Amino acid sequence: MKSIVICGSSRFTEEARQFATKLKELGVIVYEPHFYRASGGNWAEVKDFDKKFVALGLVHDHFQKMRLADVIYIYNKDGYAGVSTNIEIGFAMGLNKPIYAFCENDEEPHRKVLFNKIVSTPEELLKLLN
Repeated sequence: MKSIVICGSSRFTEEARQFATKLKELGVIVYEPHFYRASGGNWAEVKDFDKKFVALGLVHDHFQKMRLADVIYIYNKDGYAGVSTNIEIGFAMGLNKPIYAFCENDEEPHRKVLFNKIVSTPEELLKLLN
């Protein structure tokens, strides 16, 4: 079984987590982002001086998950990816990893051409992983 890392905006934290949970129930190894602001960490309470260190730690943690995973999955609901996800897509390309995405109607054509396939359900993604 291959492993997958979920990438996407914290705007869709709950939906991305539900997608990841379903994949795990199907037996897939899933690496998830921390979604810091939605998972107990309160970004507004972090002092400005410390924000760069927190952000750096989160980025390096997620990049390590991307190195470990066989496949990158972009949860781009409604075609939205965001700045951090754009960086993750670039990193995935540098790692030469296959990139699958949730939504075909991605708002950025330059990003969209980097997706190997559009996959909207965990079951569909599982078929590609086997």
